[in-house]
Amino acid sequence: MNDAVGNSGPGGNAPVQPSRAVPVVLCFLMRDTPEHGAEVLMGLKQTGFGIGRIVTLGGHVEAGETPAQAAVREVFEESGVTVNQGDLELAGTIEFVFPARPEWDMSTIVYRTRSWVGEPATSPEIIPAWYRVGEVPYAQMWPDSAHWMPEVLAGRYFDVVVTLAQDNESVAGVVFS
Repeated sequence: MNDAVGNSGPGGNAPVQPSRAVPVVLCFLMRDTPEHGAEVLMGLKQTGFGIGRIVTLGGHVEAGETPAQAAVREVFEESGVTVNQGDLELAGTIEFVFPARPEWDMSTIVYRTRSWVGEPATSPEIIPAWYRVGEVPYAQMWPDSAHWMPEVLAGRYFDVVVTLAQDNESVAGVVFS
């Protein structure tokens, strides 16, 4: 979706330009407890993009990394929890389009897992907390989350394009494919 296709007229003979979207990963740690049932690990963002919001673990894919390697690294950096790549389940993809700030466009791979080592701990970036799947605090999250996160929590695979409004926060459009 974020690939810019040149169109020099009928037939579109211009070359395809590579996507400029930033590669990003999200990783949802999920568990079942006798007291609360299904829960998901998220946290209060303390620095950077999304500060003050409840977010999931994740971030940019660094040069030379696969998305799975980035997910493992980001989960560890943000929570101190160790996830093995083989335990990651591909949950879907999200293309975030920011028409007012195209340099913010993100091409996101979403994972979920029910297997890890360690207990989540606060990091300089995130204060982690477990949330009941039926009580996810969408009002404290990015507005787009309520559109696609139910798919993650239900265990379904999805592909979605989320277009943000001119304020770079409100949702202008959501298209599942």
